[in-house]
Amino acid sequence: MSKPKYLIHCRDGAENLEGAIVSFLIATTAAKRCETVVLLAAGASDFCVKGGADGLEVEGMEPLSDLINQYVNDGGILWLCPIGAKIRGITEDKLIKNAEFGGATKAMAYLESGAAVLA
Repeated sequence: MSKPKYLIHCRDGAENLEGAIVSFLIATTAAKRCETVVLLAAGASDFCVKGGADGLEVEGMEPLSDLINQYVNDGGILWLCPIGAKIRGITEDKLIKNAEFGGATKAMAYLESGAAVLA
């Protein structure tokens, strides 16, 4: 039997760090036993870049960089919206482990293959 599949869409960047951390709390939980993709767009695009989440913390919550590391070490995949990447000048050589370019077309194909959205 195949694992359940989930897509988490994260648009919140440093301007709404609490929202971004919640997205990655959901993602880290799902990645422990499911196939999981986080689609990063808008302000969240910077989290795919080496060092992009370093030092980003909200009192009482786990540091974002720790959650992202845990997520990718559990096999979680990060898809960076190509539009956000282009706007920010993010190239493939700047991406962290398990990060790749993937936008709406890739997300729709993933959903059509049976993935559900977690928000």
